[in-house]
Amino acid sequence: MMRLSARGPRVISLSGLLGALLVLAMPLSPMQAQTAVTRDDIIAKLNHFETDAAIDVPALRQQTLERSKSRSRNEPPPSSRPPIAPELTKLPAFNVDVRFDVDTPIVMPESYATVGRIADALTHSALLPYTFLIVGHIESGGRRDSNVLLSQRRADAIRDILVNTYKIAPKRLQSVGLGEEQLLDPARPNAPVNSQVQIVLVAKLADAEPPAHPAPAAGAKKPAKSAKKH
Repeated sequence: MMRLSARGPRVISLSGLLGALLVLAMPLSPMQAQTAVTRDDIIAKLNHFETDAAIDVPALRQQTLERSKSRSRNEPPPSSRPPIAPELTKLPAFNVDVRFDVDTPIVMPESYATVGRIADALTHSALLPYTFLIVGHIESGGRRDSNVLLSQRRADAIRDILVNTYKIAPKRLQSVGLGEEQLLDPARPNAPVNSQVQIVLVAKLADAEPPAHPAPAAGAKKPAKSAKKH
């Protein structure tokens, strides 16, 4: 029987240590690292209201599900499939990575801080007068109709957390799942970016008050009073 030399275990230990150090030095992949977004990042993307968008959310849900069941031989590949709701691409939107458990609408613990920042942005005075649509997406793969249903459940889950945990008014939030019927990166249908959640500014609340005038900057000079006449 061949015996390991006394130096054998030490060599293996050192090589293992070097390997571990190399792994630690490697940059994390997009799936391993989640870019931290700030409240101000979200506000900057969404605070560009121009006009109300008339979006029939229940009709869009039904249309998306029906198209996802298409089995036509002439069905274009995912990279050439036209968006199911092109009007959404013209509205102010913020795309965000929210991690879910595999094939479920369960938000992973590491993403709760991200959802909290979304809530902070939506309750900021700049965005408080508006309504929003939470849009779920899924990368291409598997059954298209199943992807639509999963993306709807995930969009609903985000809405539920914002309403129940962060007390966002329910009338300000709607949700829709587009599955893989409106890929965020059509050139890469299987890329993780296509599973991002979108927050889309849709309309102004009917009873919203106009934003308050900003306070004068610190140190601003007050207008001089006119001299009294004797």
